[in-house]
Amino acid sequence: MKVKMILPALTEAESPFWRPIKYSLFPPLGLATLAAYLSPDDEVDLQDQHVETLDLEDDPDLVIIQVYITNAYRAYAIADHYRARGAYVILGGLHVTSLPDEAMQHADTIFLGPGEETFPAFLSDLRNARPRKIYQSGARTLVDIPPIRSDLIKRHLYLVPNSIVVSRGCPHHCNFCYKDAFFEGGKGFYTQAVDDALAEIDRLPGRHLYFLDDHLLGNAKFSSALFDGMKGMNRVFQGASTVDAVLRGDLIEKAAEAGLRSLFVGFETFSPANLRQGNKKQNLHQDYVNAVNRLHSLGIMINGSFVFGLDEDDKDVFKRTVDWATQHSITTSTFHVLTPYPGTALFKDMERQGRIITRNWDLYDTRNVVYKTMNLSADELKAGYLWAYKEFYSWSNIFKSSWNHESHQHKLKHLLYAGGWKKFEPLWNLVIKTKRLNGMLPLLESILSKVKYRQQPFADQTELRSASTDIVSIHTLPS
Repeated sequence: MKVKMILPALTEAESPFWRPIKYSLFPPLGLATLAAYLSPDDEVDLQDQHVETLDLEDDPDLVIIQVYITNAYRAYAIADHYRARGAYVILGGLHVTSLPDEAMQHADTIFLGPGEETFPAFLSDLRNARPRKIYQSGARTLVDIPPIRSDLIKRHLYLVPNSIVVSRGCPHHCNFCYKDAFFEGGKGFYTQAVDDALAEIDRLPGRHLYFLDDHLLGNAKFSSALFDGMKGMNRVFQGASTVDAVLRGDLIEKAAEAGLRSLFVGFETFSPANLRQGNKKQNLHQDYVNAVNRLHSLGIMINGSFVFGLDEDDKDVFKRTVDWATQHSITTSTFHVLTPYPGTALFKDMERQGRIITRNWDLYDTRNVVYKTMNLSADELKAGYLWAYKEFYSWSNIFKSSWNHESHQHKLKHLLYAGGWKKFEPLWNLVIKTKRLNGMLPLLESILSKVKYRQQPFADQTELRSASTDIVSIHTLPS
């Protein structure tokens, strides 16, 4: 059987904000994971439209398309094209799970939720000529899943080909996150067996890893055993976690000892009311500054995530956020315009309130305002979002933020990482066009080298509660 697996490019690929390097980081692990269930006799072609031109003149028997909200229209067009050519087309992913009736119009079969259980069932049904229209995930387990088909990944097209996922979902329930919709009807957070995760790591060449898990520290028992097992592997890695997990116990120290050098942290907002609106309970009562200092003391760089447009935000939120991030040496920042994705609690709340102003999914890219705002106008929100990116990544703020570190090595790492990420776009574009992106990996590994600090004790999160404010760090914001 000839099988075509496609990740269509997001709408941003045709936007003036398009940054080729941003979408040349990670290969499509979801599709490569499903490919492991195909027969060894199947002829498989995996194409990622972000890094290569799609060949639409072939004649596969089965086409599998992964759908996100801002590639949905492109995905549907590709699906319609292949169905007209006689292929059997299946669609799955976040957007399909959120809007199955919409997706069903463009597919022979759709998949709702994760596919480790349902995809092999579909393949069996297909071979027996009785495939169903809808497959919905129920049982959730990563036990005994086959190794990912890494042979299908075109490593030379990605900066971080060694991407890995050792868990699914997240233990938290933020209102603006897709997670609860995608994992509805079963467990919302579960992990691989530690030995299986370590075996997968061992199969990857080189030193660098990027864990794409939503919350790498979400299961303390699993993560602790994983980091213990990674000691001695001589790896450097990046991942994502929460303020709460950084402040709790000694798990972050174990991660650093195992090779953690950069962490994506969802700060999102400094307003307790906004945190409650987003149901981001794990950030309430937390000291953001203590979390930042703890990470810096371990030589871990920080990619901070911040959301603009929550109902308590005012015109000063953009400057307050950029000033705080610069003052506390956040290495890189990811800013978002609040986006109510369909299927989320936030979307349902706003729809009930009559606040959704468009269902053009191309605009749901966290850059555009798609709902009726409260304290800010839509124009003020969009302008503030753009200003925050421009100001945070100005050379003056990059230098200022870098020089706030105690260690000269950390100052240099910060400068190279932040400057390299945002200030050398022509160089990145040249490297991508010449298909030598993976050749930059040794430089990334060098920047992620260990920073030695004199360790200082940090209090456990339970000692950080304050009766005077819901979020202790709020008073540290510049006036």
